[in-house]
Order: sequence, then C-alpha cells, then structure tokens
Amino acid sequence: MNVRVTSLSSKGQVVIPNDIREKLSLTPGSNLLVLTDGSNLLLKPIKAPKMKIFTRLMKQSRKLASKNGIKQRDVNSIIKSVRNESRS
Repeated sequence: MNVRVTSLSSKGQVVIPNDIREKLSLTPGSNLLVLTDGSNLLLKPIKAPKMKIFTRLMKQSRKLASKNGIKQRDVNSIIKSVRNESRS
C-alpha cells in the first residue's frame, strides 16, 4: 500500500501525489468516484471499459435477454419506470 499525506485547498481541491497519479495512469480530466461511509473517504478512478470488452458484455447480455424472453421494448419500459420512480 502506498501512503501519502495531502491537504484540502480552500476550494475543496485535493492534490494526488505524482507517484500515485503515475501508478494509476491519472491525467488531467480523469474521473474519480468519491465514496464515504461518514468518516472515511475513498477516491476510485473510473475507467471506461475497452470497446472489445464492452462489445462482448453487450453480446452476452443480449443472448441472456433473448434466452429469457426479454424484448427491447421491455427494457425500455423498465428503464422508463425506474427513472420515473426515482423522480418521485
């Protein structure tokens, strides 16, 4: 585990030490997920999956949906329902 101490700026910005940025391939504009349990803070890099992996996952998802009789309109309806539920 690589441990470093940093500080919070008056604008709420945190500097991630260079050696850690390099190890995680973080560059300006990299997205980080911020998680807390109320007393701890975790920054997790968000990396887009490689297109080959994404394509394979989509193919597997479509195959599973087809096997279970789920149609595109069913998926659209479920997404719409969940979105409406979260708005209320």
